[in-house]
Amino acid sequence: MKTSLRLLAVMLIAATGKVLAGDDLESGARMHAERLAIGVCGSCHGPQGNSTLPKYPRLAGQNEHYLAAQLRAFRGQTRGDPDAIGYMWGMANNLDDATIDALAAYYSKKAALAGGGGDPAMVARGREIYAHGVEASGVPACATCHGDAGEGRGDFPRLAGQHSQYVLKQLASFQSNLRNVAVMHGVASTLNSPQMEAVAAYLQTLR
Repeated sequence: MKTSLRLLAVMLIAATGKVLAGDDLESGARMHAERLAIGVCGSCHGPQGNSTLPKYPRLAGQNEHYLAAQLRAFRGQTRGDPDAIGYMWGMANNLDDATIDALAAYYSKKAALAGGGGDPAMVARGREIYAHGVEASGVPACATCHGDAGEGRGDFPRLAGQHSQYVLKQLASFQSNLRNVAVMHGVASTLNSPQMEAVAAYLQTLR
């Protein structure tokens, strides 16, 4: 994780005796990112980004721009939820922009696996909240930003197939402002625990 693209470029220049062209640098970043993804990130997120550990998010198929933004937030120590502080601040500390962009591209192109099942009644309730919100509480439909099937839209992340445990943990971080994202703080603050559990259970079933 501590090997930078700059160091890799210097080593390659020394070996070849010539300055690398832009395409070679991009290729070097891709290879470096793949080694990191498989050899380092894969221990928690799975080598293909399909984490089997509910504590850690699935990254396969995730929005490329969102992934890059989160890695930069980890590196800049501006994302303050407990796992970011405990794990990702240190992991991202020495990533340069080219490696971040290459990691984001790597995971965005991986196929996401189907999520797990859940209690049918809870999943049905979660589907209703996700698609239509909760009018009485002023909760907007999650689908407006995250897509009808949780696929993500624009800079909003993909949620389909994400571990319910991870989703709940992030909603709690938004609610407490440990993750300081105004729009999500507003949404999470109007959801009660059973509603959050239902939405998380529903999202886990999607692909």
